Amino acid sequence: MEAFFPIFAQIAVSAIPILFAITLHETAHGWVANKLGDPTARLQGRLTLNPISHIDPMMTIIFPIVTMILSHGTFIFGGAKPVPVNFGNLRNPKRDMILVAAAGPGINLAIAGAAGFLFRLMTGFFPDIFKYIHSSNHFTFLNQPGMALGVPIGLMLLAAVKWNVILAVFNMIPIPPLDGGRVMVGLLPHRYSAMLSGIEPYGILIVMALLFLNPLGLVSHYLFFTMQLITWWLVGIDPFMI
Repeated sequence: MEAFFPIFAQIAVSAIPILFAITLHETAHGWVANKLGDPTARLQGRLTLNPISHIDPMMTIIFPIVTMILSHGTFIFGGAKPVPVNFGNLRNPKRDMILVAAAGPGINLAIAGAAGFLFRLMTGFFPDIFKYIHSSNHFTFLNQPGMALGVPIGLMLLAAVKWNVILAVFNMIPIPPLDGGRVMVGLLPHRYSAMLSGIEPYGILIVMALLFLNPLGLVSHYLFFTMQLITWWLVGIDPFMI
């Protein structure tokens, strides 16, 4: 049981930042689509910051918890209930598809930036927080007056940076139905965009195969390095090592 305690602690620290990240991610898609002519998400009540409207029991709760436990906290796979978008309603479907798709990762990077700024601000005033965050046992702060609130907030801010960066970078993989795939469909000439759109029914299977097979180090080198680079720039430390 002791071996699993750090994993459950990580789940507890990450739960709110992850819910906040996926909620704003999906709402951003629907909000931009609504502004560009497609009211589908608004009419279905999906333009809301209530996370319950965006939760898929399997993808949002069960998959992330199971994958985090099986990987000992080093990997997570899951997602929210996609916001419905009818691209045919958009005023300029090919261009607007790019804007709608990019809105989700864009808001995640904005959240990561805000959380990183707050983390730097907080640790500037309370530098001892670094010591407890880097400790092998984060819960030693309970014996220290003033740290009982600062350390959990610091850990949650780091989790917000970490998971928002993961969500942004992962979703920009250029395979539909991921956001990066939809951006590519909007950018490519019609012939090639139609070919790329054709793989959408198998897109998630392709992405899962890439994640688990890791061909040419796609995940372990390129994706992970990009995530580390962004998080290091935002907070000055690597949240993946916490």
